[in-house]
Amino acid sequence: MPNPSLAAFALIASIAAAATPAPAGQVIGTELAQVTIRGRIIIRVPSRLRGAPAQQPTPAQPIKWAEKKGPKCIAADQLGGAIVATDYVDLVLRGGDRVRAELDGDCSGLGYYGGFYVKPSADGQVCAGRDSIRTRSGDQCTIRKFKKLVAKK
Repeated sequence: MPNPSLAAFALIASIAAAATPAPAGQVIGTELAQVTIRGRIIIRVPSRLRGAPAQQPTPAQPIKWAEKKGPKCIAADQLGGAIVATDYVDLVLRGGDRVRAELDGDCSGLGYYGGFYVKPSADGQVCAGRDSIRTRSGDQCTIRKFKKLVAKK
């Protein structure tokens, strides 16, 4: 069993050492500090209006897309670009896959400023029914659902 007087002596010695001023340039004892950093991440997704000329040459035959059942959520770091229409946004993911985000309500100012913002949740995902797209003019459009786009043959 430890000696109680020995523990008390160690406590008094540590208090005395902490109260003794340190010579210049030396640190005596341990100093603890805590830093809390809070921030938010908003991802600006570059876009172009449907029918607007692309940066690269387009093929002679435009690609026709078929809609399939899409995911509930998309990892925000997978967003690469977007093509904007009035009631949906086609998201181009890293790797070339495409997902259509169908929006609730009218989002008429979406393509006016040439882009929009997506604020991922703490889990790093953008989810249908939970998250929204914010226009650069300040409007907010909730994502109703995602549909995977597959090129028709």
